[in-house]
Amino acid sequence: LMHRLWLKLGIRDKVRLQLNSLGTIAERLAYREVLVAYFQQHREGLDEDSLRRLETNPLRILDSKNPEMKGIIANAPDLMTYLGTESLAHFKAITTTLEDLGVAYQINTRLVRGLDYYSLTVFEWVTDELGSQGTICAGGRYDGLIQQLGGKPNHAVGFAMGMERLLALLETRTDIPVARTVDAYMIRVGEKAEREGLRFAETIRNAIPALKLQLSADGGSFKNQFKKADKTGAEFAIIIGDDEVDRGEVGVKCLRNDLAQQTMPQTQAISFLQQQLLQIV
Repeated sequence: LMHRLWLKLGIRDKVRLQLNSLGTIAERLAYREVLVAYFQQHREGLDEDSLRRLETNPLRILDSKNPEMKGIIANAPDLMTYLGTESLAHFKAITTTLEDLGVAYQINTRLVRGLDYYSLTVFEWVTDELGSQGTICAGGRYDGLIQQLGGKPNHAVGFAMGMERLLALLETRTDIPVARTVDAYMIRVGEKAEREGLRFAETIRNAIPALKLQLSADGGSFKNQFKKADKTGAEFAIIIGDDEVDRGEVGVKCLRNDLAQQTMPQTQAISFLQQQLLQIV
């Protein structure tokens, strides 16, 4: 899911998937005892926050960003060595599936989650583009959560995303295309055309909801309204004068090439715009 989203947003090359397995609760408790004993031997090297976590959630010490503790954390016991056969097989199945799908990943044995209901797979999508705020999305599996909330035991998975960080990462792109805000611009000249143009604009919007249609709001000559239409970046101008109203027709002019203006019945104009929209979206 997230891999596809990053591709869609054009930032897949800016993020990396990191994985770890926390195993079962029993495996994690056994590892916790070993980890606490290790950090107790290195208390003098722990910062204040890690000393607090040593009593409450020692696994979170592994996630510390304090550079002065880098060596202590690097030499800490590895959770993977305390996982049983089933947990290791489950993690292998996850990584094999990712490889089959062509999704690159990194195993980070220091990746942990701070809540006890997590189990087995945990993950983060990280980037080097935002300095210390490098985690864009993080989550994992938590089979124990629903039961803790009073429900029946059930499998579950989820994640959280930092929207501000995601937006900041998108801003690092230099190739984001400028979105067109207007597909068609309606030009109306004449008292009857002003009224009929409003009605026909609503007919177009009902028939083609995806079409971005803008109307001239302050009148003016055909020439002035064509200038306004061109400035919007619209692909087409829809032209309605009093004569067109009398005939039940409209003019359609492509603003991005030299094709001649066409005059056609209103129903045909809607079909024409539907076909053209498929080519410009």
